[in-house]
Amino acid sequence: MVAKKEPKIFQMSLSVTEDHLDEMNHVNNVQYLQWIQDVAKGHWEQEAKSEWLEQYAWVALSHHIEYKKAAFRGDQLKAMTHVHEFSGPKSHRLVRIINSDTNDLLVQSSSWWCMIDRKSNKPIRVPEEMANKF
Repeated sequence: MVAKKEPKIFQMSLSVTEDHLDEMNHVNNVQYLQWIQDVAKGHWEQEAKSEWLEQYAWVALSHHIEYKKAAFRGDQLKAMTHVHEFSGPKSHRLVRIINSDTNDLLVQSSSWWCMIDRKSNKPIRVPEEMANKF
């Protein structure tokens, strides 16, 4: 039996401002998608080797987002992400956004991303060394 590896969690702090709100005065759904992309990019940029950053880019294939609770101006949030699995050129990334004060889950998402070669703009298999890093 193979032991399941603990995921390497990356997190970033978020502060809800007026610009993040919709007409109902809570965080706009589109803002959550932006944060999902921001935390994914932050994770990639922190963990990737400089040559990977130069050679590869990621494009979104799909996002499934579940909205659990609302967030409001002044709320302090935490976005956490990890790569759940790699498959060929694709990665499956999970994101959770929680209220830092209450620990309430606000949003969770499951996204598929495809790695592309920057020169050819074509999908390229994720190297094993990279998969192990994440």
